[in-house]
Amino acid sequence: MLFGRLRKEIKAVFERDPAARSVLEVLLCYPGLHAILLHRAAHFFYRRRFFLLARLISQFSRLVTQIEIHPGARLGEGLFIDHGAGVVIGETTEIGDNVTIYQGVTLGGTGKEKGKRHPTIGDNVVISAGAKILGSFTVGDNSKIGAGSVVLKPVPPNSTVVGVPGKIIMTDGEKITPSGAGSLIDLRHDLLPDPVAEAMYGLQKNIEALEKRLQELEKNPGPPDGEQ
Repeated sequence: MLFGRLRKEIKAVFERDPAARSVLEVLLCYPGLHAILLHRAAHFFYRRRFFLLARLISQFSRLVTQIEIHPGARLGEGLFIDHGAGVVIGETTEIGDNVTIYQGVTLGGTGKEKGKRHPTIGDNVVISAGAKILGSFTVGDNSKIGAGSVVLKPVPPNSTVVGVPGKIIMTDGEKITPSGAGSLIDLRHDLLPDPVAEAMYGLQKNIEALEKRLQELEKNPGPPDGEQ
């Protein structure tokens, strides 16, 4: 089972990073993979209540990879952490299968409450660089979180979220077929819609229409007041 998971983690790197050239390179040079493997060990001891040892392993992992994963977090199979510097994953976080996380992502809580206080991430989710997902809610399967977004509310499956605070700007617009059906995960997080730009474009079109109407009125003024 251990080697089976390792094969899946290595396969995930090759599927989602065109820079990967060999298995040896992936094993030696990918801090995201190192962080995941060290987390598996830390989580093993955490579940057996060796909390201090688990935290020591996670802190060592943070030191060498710049990725902080609490040993209590639950990670699915096929997770890919690209670059990884500054990634923080909280204690009660649950991550599904085939998830992609870029650098600077935080999966955190919003207070001092006990129990479940970190997000649950569904399968095939892409979380872009610098995104923050804060709170105990679910991000549905096949969703995308835009770079720099701050997500504070649940996200339905097959959705796209951008902005601060995060706004759902697309749901079921383009469904991502689960990887189990034989397709690749959609990593084009650079092509997400920009709601601010779209709003500005709409305002610009309205202003152009008003200017055109004013020009028409100036060229063809109506009869003076009181005349028919």
